[in-house]
Amino acid sequence: MISRSGRMSRVIYESAAAGSDPDTAAVELDDLPGDAEAFELAARFCYGMAVDLTAANISSLRCAAEYLEMTEDLEEGNLIFKTEAFLSYVVLSSWRDSIVVLKSCEGLSPWAENLQIVRRCSESIAWKACANPRGVRWAYTGASGGAGGRPPRSGPSGTASPRWNVSGGNSKESSPSRQAVPPADWWFEDVSVLRIDHFVRVVTAIKVKGMRFDLIGAAITHYASKWLPGLTKDGSHGGSPDEPWAQASAGGGLHMIISGAGGKDDLAISAPAREQRMVVESIISITPPQRDSVSCGFLLRLLRLAIMLKAAPALVTELEKRVGMQLEQAALADLLIPSYSRADTAYDVDLVQRLVEHFLVQEQTEMASSPGRLEPQQPEYYSARMPPAAAAASASATGLNAKARVARLLDSYLSEVSRDRNLSLTKFQVLAESLPESARTCDDGLYRAVDSYLKAHPTLTEHERKRLCRVMDCQKLSFDACMHAAQNERLPLRVVVQVLFSEQVKISNALASSSALKAAPDALPAMPTTRRQLLDGTPQSFQEGWAAAKKDINTLKFELESMKAKYLELQHEMDALQKQVDGRSAPSPAAGPGAAKIGGGKRLQHGPSAWSSGWKKLGRLAKMSGAEAGAPPGIAPGEAARKGPRRWRNSIS
Repeated sequence: MISRSGRMSRVIYESAAAGSDPDTAAVELDDLPGDAEAFELAARFCYGMAVDLTAANISSLRCAAEYLEMTEDLEEGNLIFKTEAFLSYVVLSSWRDSIVVLKSCEGLSPWAENLQIVRRCSESIAWKACANPRGVRWAYTGASGGAGGRPPRSGPSGTASPRWNVSGGNSKESSPSRQAVPPADWWFEDVSVLRIDHFVRVVTAIKVKGMRFDLIGAAITHYASKWLPGLTKDGSHGGSPDEPWAQASAGGGLHMIISGAGGKDDLAISAPAREQRMVVESIISITPPQRDSVSCGFLLRLLRLAIMLKAAPALVTELEKRVGMQLEQAALADLLIPSYSRADTAYDVDLVQRLVEHFLVQEQTEMASSPGRLEPQQPEYYSARMPPAAAAASASATGLNAKARVARLLDSYLSEVSRDRNLSLTKFQVLAESLPESARTCDDGLYRAVDSYLKAHPTLTEHERKRLCRVMDCQKLSFDACMHAAQNERLPLRVVVQVLFSEQVKISNALASSSALKAAPDALPAMPTTRRQLLDGTPQSFQEGWAAAKKDINTLKFELESMKAKYLELQHEMDALQKQVDGRSAPSPAAGPGAAKIGGGKRLQHGPSAWSSGWKKLGRLAKMSGAEAGAPPGIAPGEAARKGPRRWRNSIS
């Protein structure tokens, strides 16, 4: 070993120079990477024995050779050259061997980092994960290969793992005609066995090579579900405190992670909890910033763990912004995050308030840049881009839908947290009013939250109850909510009156719309609901009022028809009277004008009763026409009076 190891030669000669017998000198190599197993393999190599280089021992043997300074200067074909050649030409060309070597580097820091073993394995894994599966041939070692060409879900320690076969090979297993193309997530399970710092290196290399962000997010979600207990909804956890990440040495920690809060809190946290915090902070750091790269539920559960483990404040703030981008996708169960600080409330209401603020800021940003944001998302087969106005309208509609979903989520959250007796009225009111009024088309959810808060806080004063009820709009309550509010003794009397008044206005508007539709069906557009459907949705008390109003309308219609009939009868009598007058005043051919005038006057003197009865009828008819129709349009009343009876009759007809 002295002839092949520079360090051994130097240590032995230094011991001899100190007066020790070189044949019996004891040399201690406590800091040798790879421990006794790696030293035994190096010694066997020095004595010319056969050494089996495998993916499991190559990294420790390479680090031990570097530690022992077994270079080419001492002897050609020394251990450094042999191990380096095996790494470059055997390990890095194999998917399985790259995973195994990277896994074995966990206890070799910082030697594996300094010798670029971690970097080269990470880039090899990233290149194979990003390559198009159709451009390579796949082969599986072992008898338990995945069916249908799918890589089996076994760890790198097993034999049933994919082997990268770029050259194509001649084996039947690598024939493209005998196996299907692997799915896009074939590599998730294999990389999930890596420690968090090595996983970060692999994901970073994959990002550089341009993999889709949704696949990266899915890989991160899969990894977090195995290494972080309680992160998944069902509480399943693939790891355990006995796994390597829980006993990772301090030298193998992350180099790019912002440190936590520090101080006395770190002393109170156990070692597994500190390792979990490192995993949480690392996952937050490598999560793609694009929207929908991971689900909102995953981000909220990750946020819960980050707050509980006292992660770095900068990372927690960044995670809150990410949740705000997708808040409309959240579920109520994920939003109910306990208050881990010294707050009196059971749930972290301030956190939800910050999430809503981040959501509104994101919505305003997207609305401002909606045309540019929507154009790249159009399918490639579109020959023309969407017009800016149409894109802005689409973004506006999407924003309103997102706000409506957030409003429903926030109302449900308020209903849950309102049962907390320690929740102050100010916090409840600020959170309820955090969204604009246009976000809610119906305030039933907000009314339930207000009623629940009044139940849990019976000691509120009248002023506080009025202040609480200002958060909801009585005009946006449904009929069921109005009926409940009208009988709710916890509400202030003024609010009950407002509810009843708003419901009465709704009913009046509905009746007016229905009457206008019936009176002029051709002039008005068709209503989406019929009068029968409107009556079916109206309560019994208001249906009785509807029936009374309908009866009055029918009575008025009957009276109007009777008045029209009388009007026509009087008009016929007037025509007959006019003809009689014209016949009496007509002169005979043999008589002169004076005789006609005298004769007419005599005839008029002989029939005073007919004239008086006729003019009485005409007077009644004039009063009736004046009351109903008034003067004819475009003619002054004086002119109408000066006109003859013929003109007055025509104006009435």
